[in-house]
Amino acid sequence: MSEDIMSLKVQKKIEKQFPTFFGITVAPLTVRRIQKFKANRRGYWSFWIFITLFTLSIFAELIANDKPLMVEYQGSYYFPIMKIYPETVFGGVFETEAEYREKEVQDLIREKDGRIYWPLIRYSHDTVNLNLNQPAPSPPTLENLLGTDDQARDVLARVIYGFRISILFGLILTILSSIIGIGAGAVQGYFGGWTDLLFQRFIEVWSGLPRLFLLIILASVFQPSFWLLLGLLLLFEWVALEGVVRAEFLRTRNFDYVRAARALGVGNINIISRHILPNAMTAALTFLPFVLIGSITALTSLDFLGFGLPPGSPSLGELLAQGKTNLQAPWLGVTAFLVLAGMLSLLVFIGEAIRDAFDPRKTL
Repeated sequence: MSEDIMSLKVQKKIEKQFPTFFGITVAPLTVRRIQKFKANRRGYWSFWIFITLFTLSIFAELIANDKPLMVEYQGSYYFPIMKIYPETVFGGVFETEAEYREKEVQDLIREKDGRIYWPLIRYSHDTVNLNLNQPAPSPPTLENLLGTDDQARDVLARVIYGFRISILFGLILTILSSIIGIGAGAVQGYFGGWTDLLFQRFIEVWSGLPRLFLLIILASVFQPSFWLLLGLLLLFEWVALEGVVRAEFLRTRNFDYVRAARALGVGNINIISRHILPNAMTAALTFLPFVLIGSITALTSLDFLGFGLPPGSPSLGELLAQGKTNLQAPWLGVTAFLVLAGMLSLLVFIGEAIRDAFDPRKTL
């Protein structure tokens, strides 16, 4: 009994010394890094602005959609954004999906004292505005706050959806390329010798290939899609972190604690994962925001050239291309430029703050 009391006292003492987060004890070094990250006010607020914008874009269907969020009709509630309802449900004559933007369907619902609850923007990324007063692309109005593109689609809705797909594509590509790059760098740096030499020669040849031309050729041969484009870019993006991790492993593999682990018979996988990799990840983490920037820029460049996402997909690169083609509609190019510049600037500021947080020479 006394031993249990003593152990509880020791545990409480540790909890007082080291803060906890959702029951997980946070090391003092991690707390200091968080404090240094917060000390960089520009990067700290950029992080929260970016998280807020990304979270809003995740729920783009609730913000910009050509279907109502909810329809109240004859005492029942319908959710068109989640389920397809035929027009006959609301007293119409067609068995096809109801076109809620049409005045006839809206009149059918209101005749029965029904209500339609619309999102903030009544356009999706592929909705064509057929009621324009002038040819597309049309300038900004109260209905289309950022105007329409050359196919009469709402620019603001396409920017929201394009922002989401750019970030998601960049995050997936960054995560997958980091896993491959860190694994390759760890194997090279830890084993060295012929393994490192062969890997280095292969990477030198692979990095020297004309990546853009190969991507254009492959994108021309295969039908473009999100996952195909992700796989093609992953073939070349994984080398971004390989050099950093390799250098860290070459530096730390001869440290005393690594030699002691080898002498005690610890396996190579355990030494790599538990003793060397955590130190190498410190340098790799500072590069991740800039790898994400490169991934987003690569997608935007391919979309601008016409070899990116399938036609009709909401894309910032495609919006830039429309701005180049339609010089008489400056709102297209200006909107795409400002969104890209703002997004990449936020990521640069976040990257600088993370670099300062992991820099041991940086003081509060």
